[in-house]
Amino acid sequence: MAETRRNYTREFKEDTVRLAETGGKTAREIETDLGIGQGAIYRWRRQLRGEQEAGVRAFPGNGNPRDIELAELRKENAEIREERDILRKALAIFSKVKR
Repeated sequence: MAETRRNYTREFKEDTVRLAETGGKTAREIETDLGIGQGAIYRWRRQLRGEQEAGVRAFPGNGNPRDIELAELRKENAEIREERDILRKALAIFSKVKR
């Protein structure tokens, strides 16, 4: 039977990374104690650093709001491009010199 993927809150991830950075135990020991996957702390730390450097929000959640917004923006962009192409063709047709 397949195991379901566990989701951790942003606060849990930040606290875990902070715990690993303060020392005392290695990241691997903390992962074993907390029952989280191997390498998770390093991945979370990298995401937090990326957030600080690039201004991108780390741990955006399950991705739904961002994915919905992205899909809507792509759809709107496609419609605008189509309208632009139609206007270009119309301009080309009406700007031809009649003899």
